[in-house]
Amino acid sequence: MSADTRPRLIDTLGRTRRSFWDWRGRRPFWGGLLCILAGIPIMYIPYQTMTLGDLSIRLATTAGAGSLIIGVLLIVLGLTMWFQPHSRVFAGVAAILLALVSLVVSNFGAFLVGFLLALIGGALGVSWAPGKPAVEGEHAD
Repeated sequence: MSADTRPRLIDTLGRTRRSFWDWRGRRPFWGGLLCILAGIPIMYIPYQTMTLGDLSIRLATTAGAGSLIIGVLLIVLGLTMWFQPHSRVFAGVAAILLALVSLVVSNFGAFLVGFLLALIGGALGVSWAPGKPAVEGEHAD
């Protein structure tokens, strides 16, 4: 194989980027990403122990297991939006409901960060609609 016929790195990266854009365009990508990101603080913060000098502050709640379950479910719902876009409405509504439950269970929705991310991600999942394929005879100007 000569040097001229080998695929170049730039061509491979461009093809990979275009295929990722196509994949991302056929599903509620941003809603799923926000739901995945919402699960992380909701899972992590209730189990966190902060130390300030000799003072140890525990943020654990009585429903620590509930926080863990809500966080894991939000991550699973975000992945569901990505890999099963036809069930986006169910996943979005469930993410919104879990965000509301996290206000009570998980330190005000992990200090409102996880709550807002899950609420916006669920709303994006519910409102997303698949685009119509372009007709081959029409060209966009």
